[in-house]
Amino acid sequence: MFYRTSDTVVNEIFIRLTSPNLYSHIKAAITEALPLNNLIIYSLPEGLWIFCITLTSKPYYISLNNWRFEVAFFPLILCISLELLQLAHITNGRFDYMDILVSALFWLLGNFGWKDLQEKQEIFTRPGLKTLICLASYSIVYLAHVNRVIN
Repeated sequence: MFYRTSDTVVNEIFIRLTSPNLYSHIKAAITEALPLNNLIIYSLPEGLWIFCITLTSKPYYISLNNWRFEVAFFPLILCISLELLQLAHITNGRFDYMDILVSALFWLLGNFGWKDLQEKQEIFTRPGLKTLICLASYSIVYLAHVNRVIN
């Protein structure tokens, strides 16, 4: 949280709940005490959320007409789509091949590293706690969204 720009949604929430001064002091203390490289600051968190939403998505599919789409593929599609939107300057952020590579590796780990013993179900037919957790895991990604363009 303190290594990213203050314009991310989660940081803006923290600043509004506390103060810009407190945020700046904590950020300076943490980044000085524990300097991290860009791979850990930017690519690893994206890979971890891809891993998490892949795991929560594995038990579900979406049916459209005669097609059945495995929801576990959506995190990878989302990651690549967001990077391409950044490349085209349609959304905020910087295109980075490393983000795609790290996310793809975490997606592979989440999708093939754990066996899903549950029977797959249509995501919208019987919503329960696990379905809500799956859908909420996608919305958590919004907290890392950058609200303003960074020069």
